[in-house]
Amino acid sequence: MAAIETPCEKICIVDQPTGLCRGCGRSLAEIGRWMTYSDAERARIMDELSRRLEAMDVRALSPATTGRQG
Repeated sequence: MAAIETPCEKICIVDQPTGLCRGCGRSLAEIGRWMTYSDAERARIMDELSRRLEAMDVRALSPATTGRQG
């Protein structure tokens, strides 16, 4: 049985505003269904993860979310 590729970083913290994992960028639904997705569906999601994580980082650093004035 071949191992299924996973983006899990073992940092399982849900970002409340987005509902995405701060470690891997997946939604809770995606994490829960990961083993049932086809290889193509997992690849499609994995292609989106870096963008999702970057968007969370940008949002976290913006003055509107940190309370800082720019």
